[in-house]
Amino acid sequence: MRFNPNFLDEIRARLPVSQVVGRKVALKKAGREYKGLSPFKTEKTPSFTVNDLKGFYHCFASGEHGDIFTFVMKTEGLEFPEAVERLAAEAGVPMPKQPERNAAQEDQRDRLYRLLEASAAFFEDSLRSGSGAEARRYLEKRGLACETIQSFRLGFAPNSRTALSAHLKAKGFSLNDMVASGMLIGGEDIPEPYDRFRNRVMFPILDLKGRVIAFGGRTLEKDVPAKYLNSPETPLFHKGHTLFNAARARSSAHDKGRVIVVEGYMDVVALAEAGFGETVAPLGTALTEDQLKLLWRFAEEPILCFDGDSAGRKAADRAVEVALPWLKPGLSVAFAFLPEGIDPDDLIRQQGVAAMSEVLAKTRPLVEALWDRELRAGATGTPEQRAALEARLLALAAAIQDATVRSHYQRELRDRLYQLGRSRSSRRLSGGSDGAYAATSFQGSYARPTMAQSWKVRDRVRLDGPDRRFTKKNPYPELVNASPELAGHLQSIPPREALMLKTLMNHPWLIDEHSEAIGALEFAAQPLSALRDEILAVHARQNSLDSATLGTQLSKSGVAKVVDLVARTITHISDRFAEPDASATDVEAAWNHILALHQRQDALERALRAAEEAWYRDCTEEAWTHLLDIKRQIAREASMDQMDAEIDQPADDAQIEKRAS
Repeated sequence: MRFNPNFLDEIRARLPVSQVVGRKVALKKAGREYKGLSPFKTEKTPSFTVNDLKGFYHCFASGEHGDIFTFVMKTEGLEFPEAVERLAAEAGVPMPKQPERNAAQEDQRDRLYRLLEASAAFFEDSLRSGSGAEARRYLEKRGLACETIQSFRLGFAPNSRTALSAHLKAKGFSLNDMVASGMLIGGEDIPEPYDRFRNRVMFPILDLKGRVIAFGGRTLEKDVPAKYLNSPETPLFHKGHTLFNAARARSSAHDKGRVIVVEGYMDVVALAEAGFGETVAPLGTALTEDQLKLLWRFAEEPILCFDGDSAGRKAADRAVEVALPWLKPGLSVAFAFLPEGIDPDDLIRQQGVAAMSEVLAKTRPLVEALWDRELRAGATGTPEQRAALEARLLALAAAIQDATVRSHYQRELRDRLYQLGRSRSSRRLSGGSDGAYAATSFQGSYARPTMAQSWKVRDRVRLDGPDRRFTKKNPYPELVNASPELAGHLQSIPPREALMLKTLMNHPWLIDEHSEAIGALEFAAQPLSALRDEILAVHARQNSLDSATLGTQLSKSGVAKVVDLVARTITHISDRFAEPDASATDVEAAWNHILALHQRQDALERALRAAEEAWYRDCTEEAWTHLLDIKRQIAREASMDQMDAEIDQPADDAQIEKRAS
């Protein structure tokens, strides 16, 4: 929603920044400004300043800066319209009239809000009355204090089909509105609508503005099919979009930098009473996409806390699949599991707050929950079973929409798969002892020199010979004895590096966001380094750079032949993103992928050099094991590249013609 600048300025004029900030931060006058401890970062020396004359705050510890609207949004998790509405009310500035809407629909929503508020008050009164004695005993048995019961506005629905409807009718509400609100059950086949909630402890469900929009009810009878009953979908209430206790938890979640998600109403109430006010719960269903996005407004990594039984594990497994597609850089979920057969309410009452804090301190990241889930799904003893595990994991990772997160998950899962296979191979080769494993089970480039021969190894440039290792100086070892001209050209222009340069030439807008990473790239081929440097130089001279202008500038420089060689090197079908007409989304995703691959190869090369130097210097068991592990990683990366190359064969003339058209 857009607001008139004069309207926002009027609110700012009536509310000094120090007044708004002072509700969260203890401020002290310091000359013309106020100072206090940062609300955004833990610190001992105040670095947070407020200037009423200039109308802003600034935090030197975190770099946060803004006005009263920004502060409320940052510290309370509000969207901008919500922050404006709250501060306008505090300042006494009337909100501007909204665009004309369906008056009848707006009138109904207003009536339903008032009806549900009246219902909540009725349930509260019923809990305090004689008919609510059993409900009060239940809450006392659960150990809830009177203050907690009042804070959550817990109530009691009498065991009557007409008690609530009679009360609402006396307040002037119609039967149609009672049914539309979900408080009564009605329909064409029901002659007389009747109360939905009967003989239940009632939990009001609030929206983010703190308005009652629905109820959850816990039965007091035995052998009732539905232990918990929620309001149905209504014009105000959509179960998959709402979290129980979200309105109360939001401020606490932002103060603590975390939000805890549990399974039930009583779990939320018990945790809040124990000091975990940042706790919420889905409404009787598995976590939904919309609920997850709401949680990310509260904290970057919500903690999903599940019971330690099979049902809790299944709920966690479902949450993994819900979260995966929507992961973003910095946005994920973590998992905390309670002891077997115990819920948060039981844990706190039996073992105290410290036990719950210990559970929350042992959270596990999403990638571990995913890995454990798939390990439980089947055996992994044979190569075929591990291949099935790999297929499942990579299919799940492929569902991640963000290209950067997806590529990191794929690498992480491949690393875990490699380690899984390596550990099993080690056990088989060792026959149960470390000594057997040390015997020469690995031959060729993995054969281990004896200590007596180590002096010979030190005199060699590489453990496996100067011409056989895949390095940036020799990316095609199989061409060493081939035609010198052919070997020279291919050695100068490795396909992946040429692909990166072609992408930059056709999509120079990438340089705006990735200039530092591009400048730091190490190329195997010196001509490509020169081309990269020239591209960056052209970009530095001309802020708004398109591919045509860049091509013209490069053609006038000393790298024109390299440009032509790069253009002719790439002919694979999957390199479509490097073409000039590829979509920006495809280009960005593919660029992030090949950049990550290149950076990983660089890191492995550096790690290998350091490991070789350590082995030459020390000749220890630990140094050899580390060196062998890095060599295996490089071999695995080369194997994956080879598999990709075999799958992604160069396009034939017909395919090129079709692609060009």
